[in-house]
Amino acid sequence: MNLDLENLQHQLQQRLAYPYQWGKKQNDEWDAYTNFIYRFSDWNVVVEAMKATVEAYQLDKRELFNYAANRWFNFWSAMAVEQIFTEIEGVTPSINHKDRLVDFNLRGIDFDHKTSVFPSGFQQTLYYAQNHHEELLYWLYKNQSKQQREHYENRLFIMVYADDGEHWKLKAEIDLLKQCIQKYVSTFDASKLQQLQFNGNTIVSDIIWAIK
Repeated sequence: MNLDLENLQHQLQQRLAYPYQWGKKQNDEWDAYTNFIYRFSDWNVVVEAMKATVEAYQLDKRELFNYAANRWFNFWSAMAVEQIFTEIEGVTPSINHKDRLVDFNLRGIDFDHKTSVFPSGFQQTLYYAQNHHEELLYWLYKNQSKQQREHYENRLFIMVYADDGEHWKLKAEIDLLKQCIQKYVSTFDASKLQQLQFNGNTIVSDIIWAIK
């Protein structure tokens, strides 16, 4: 999949006009209702798919919109981030696209990636978090989603932080994410990765900050 990142940024930014609310906890049944989000990167097309799904299954319009819009937004932002990484020299895409634990190889190290909003549950300031990476990383792993993405393997977190508190909106700022990722990779030093211990295994992880 070769994405037009400029167009995708435009599509993602159309989602920003609506509040980011889940309404219900993510679950297999509603994931099945909304799996069309993987097929359409165009916002208007996915909205039409939402309407068709509401009619076909007699679902609550607002609940379906929130659930599908959020899944769509997070998925296509993640696809953009993955492409940004793999377009950089020294980064190799995962050969097995079905391997959910590895998205790419950076200078000989396999990584998954995840874009995360700055967590209010961490209960610390941005300044503290930036100076205590290991503590924040342990928190992120231990509080990760219990859905399909739960794992304890190498991961690079792209942490978005907005001064106005609307952190989630920065997932649509593909240009900003690209600048931050390119800068990180250009100065990448494996010896500076955080080594974390889980279940007797050592993994490596790090945080790439995207702040606006």
